[in-house]
Amino acid sequence: MSKIILEGYVLAADCDLADVVRELADHIRLTREEKGCLVFEVTQDNKNKNRFNVYEEFTSQRAFNFHQERIRTSNWGKLSSKLEKHYDLR
Repeated sequence: MSKIILEGYVLAADCDLADVVRELADHIRLTREEKGCLVFEVTQDNKNKNRFNVYEEFTSQRAFNFHQERIRTSNWGKLSSKLEKHYDLR
């Protein structure tokens, strides 16, 4: 199986920014604990406080799909549904 890489960024509205910052640490921790997660980095941009740069690597499509399913019912999943997403998947 081929490794899956997702790279890009999300944009949070001002009204959601505090919630994103609050939930992000738990989301990162839970994702890094997932079987098949190789790299998971989400960092707030230095120039735009509403932008969060994202880089993810998973061992396989199956591991990536598991990650996507897990977050759908999480606090982060509910919150991130409000975010504007700009991703490249390879």
